[in-house]
Amino acid sequence: SSLISRQVEFWSRALAGVPDQLVLPADRPRPAVASNRGANHSFVVGADVHAGLNDVARESNSSLFMVVHAALAVLLSRLSGTSDIAIGSPVAGRGEQVLDDLIGMFVNTLVLRTEVDSSGSFVDLLAGVRAADLQAFTHADVPFERLVEVLNPARSQARSPLFQVMLAFQNMEQSALQLGDLRVAGVDAIAVAAKFDLQLTIVEQFDDAGAPAGMVASFTYATDLFDESTVAGFADRFGRIIGAVVADQSIVLGDIDILDSVERSLVLEGWNDTAREVAGVSV
Repeated sequence: SSLISRQVEFWSRALAGVPDQLVLPADRPRPAVASNRGANHSFVVGADVHAGLNDVARESNSSLFMVVHAALAVLLSRLSGTSDIAIGSPVAGRGEQVLDDLIGMFVNTLVLRTEVDSSGSFVDLLAGVRAADLQAFTHADVPFERLVEVLNPARSQARSPLFQVMLAFQNMEQSALQLGDLRVAGVDAIAVAAKFDLQLTIVEQFDDAGAPAGMVASFTYATDLFDESTVAGFADRFGRIIGAVVADQSIVLGDIDILDSVERSLVLEGWNDTAREVAGVSV
């Protein structure tokens, strides 16, 4: 059989029974047809946490991408209340040496599936993520469109097939264009398109010595579904997850506290403040 047919067989097994939709807490019902209108919520991961995540990756023989992928899977599992998490991720699509000198767009999208067990440790989850990601990367030649055609998931104009959350990770050095005394820099687009419900984009920063200097992160979100305040809450929770992992990479996933002090007070005291005076009567 051909390389592509063998890879199609792999993906058919890997994605068998994958949920059609990941339901996250939204501010509005999903429209029948997605408008693709979006917005960005940006945040920063500090240098200490960046370095700590690198340490976790090194000690587990993983990559920083895998650590971030595992942390995002934890977030999505906690938000959705489900354990079967599918996340899309772009890959360069230049696995063959013959493509090195060719000009063109070869980017493909992989579907990375993770089972999140809240009773297990982050180290255990990361081991599973590492194994699944490596398998996915070695079967990256099947175009995503072909995969959708073969797997034939339930189609809807309201959402993307197979996954609704994307993870894009940038660890290449940022280039700059200098034209004499003129320096050219990129400008963020005013209109933001959201192809997915949520996309986490992370860009690593390094100091002059090459040491971790923090990560610039952004959630691109579908405004059909979410307000910025909601997505800001997602970002805060993601920050607490990676902070907890840096402090103790063997932490049990269910023990990771994703609530801030105000939310915790509301859950423990506000919502439980149901005591009422009862008139003196006999039963």
